[in-house]
Amino acid sequence: MADPHLLTILVFFPLAGCLLMLPVWKRPAAARPLALGVMTGELLLALWLYASWHGLAALKSPLPGYLLAEDAPWIGAFGIRYTLGLDGISLLMVMLTAFSFCVALAVSWRAVGEKVGLFLALLLAMETGIMGVFLALDLALFYLFWEVMLIPMFFLIGIWGHGRRIYSTVKFFLFTMFGSLLMLLAIIALHLLHAQQSGVATFGLHQLIATRLPAGTQLWLFGAFFLAFAIKFPLFPLHTWLPDAHTDAPTAGSVILAGLLLKTGSYGLLRFGYPLFPQAAQTLTPLFYTLAITGIIYASLVAFAQEDMKRLIAYSSIGHMGYVAIGIAAWQPVALSGSIIQMANHGVTTGALFAMVGMLDERAHTREIGAFGGLWGKIPLWSFFFLLFSMASVGLPGLNNFVGEFLVLSGTFTKSPLAAGLAFTGIVLTLVYTVRLVQEVVFQTERKPLPLADLDRREICLLALLALLVVWMGVHPAPLLDLIHGPVQILVGGAP
Repeated sequence: MADPHLLTILVFFPLAGCLLMLPVWKRPAAARPLALGVMTGELLLALWLYASWHGLAALKSPLPGYLLAEDAPWIGAFGIRYTLGLDGISLLMVMLTAFSFCVALAVSWRAVGEKVGLFLALLLAMETGIMGVFLALDLALFYLFWEVMLIPMFFLIGIWGHGRRIYSTVKFFLFTMFGSLLMLLAIIALHLLHAQQSGVATFGLHQLIATRLPAGTQLWLFGAFFLAFAIKFPLFPLHTWLPDAHTDAPTAGSVILAGLLLKTGSYGLLRFGYPLFPQAAQTLTPLFYTLAITGIIYASLVAFAQEDMKRLIAYSSIGHMGYVAIGIAAWQPVALSGSIIQMANHGVTTGALFAMVGMLDERAHTREIGAFGGLWGKIPLWSFFFLLFSMASVGLPGLNNFVGEFLVLSGTFTKSPLAAGLAFTGIVLTLVYTVRLVQEVVFQTERKPLPLADLDRREICLLALLALLVVWMGVHPAPLLDLIHGPVQILVGGAP
């Protein structure tokens, strides 16, 4: 039998590590191993859950469709409960979260030399917030975790960032808070409408799904949810905070932003937005397609014009998340499965690219494309991994992004051939700017005599692990597709 409080442990174990950081926060030699132990323990717990998911499914969770669930009263006067649930989709996001934080810690091991204890404590606090977002099934609890995860990122960019870090931090905060406040108003309105109809005050997702809403009310409430999640995606034209935040964030912050924070928007939309307001979502599907496709094409064109490698990869993130948006908009089993798989794929591939740009920046103290050239002959190991992850990013068959994009486009084609055809142009544009990046940095004639050292053992181990994931998810995606199959069928209205 599984521990009935396993999900609580999963959520709050990083926060416990954050509190344990307080006595040693001024001693980096003690703080780093402590953070490593906590994040590794969280990853091992997530992997154990994945290894045990067939057995957990056989236990018949009290919440149908979920592998594990916890429910307890919290603020009874308002009907707020402490409800957590783990299904295949959230388990995939939990594994991605635990792994991404280990990557963030590895890339910041030497890069962060000031206020190390505070930096690691903020990472651990943010891990708790993101875990909570992926597991909460009470809307009030979800909103609490949604806000908690933003606070550490605000300080990570503002304190350890580069360039215009204060400007980027304030812009990130204003964009996300605006959307979050609108979502809060919509959550409260939905709560009151449900209480008026049923006489029961609740914020529980599965209770609120049964609320009967007029078409106009659904549109307004879904619009508020959609705006909050679209900002986090980010969808065009709400994307402008992301390139600045990525450019000025420390490498670890960029890994978490790309790997996880963007996914909270897509996850929130498929977990809460569409199930709560299905008619409104269907009505706005053409708008969703339009914004996603426009974002893919626009981001690809702007990426081609970038001279900063980190900013180029930031715009590529907008384009890749556009495919996630298209799959959700199609709301069809194959396309939705592709979107969920692509969320994980993007987290691994783009996180790896940001980590590699950070490694190069540590050596050359510049990220300008024009400063490099001939790296294949100078640092061949770095160049090999950069080429591999770049090819994964463009969707090369046999690597991970191909699987997600293929499923999204093939599933979307059955619902909207026009949307699928227009989205395909984004793949061509992605190939163009990625080949230009690789050619300029890796194979072009050396422009400046930069004394660069190749990867050390820590970096080789990290990138080799990421490379194995990229290949495994591209060659053998069946285990992950099996994991999410049941929840996807439930979401689109089929049998589990």
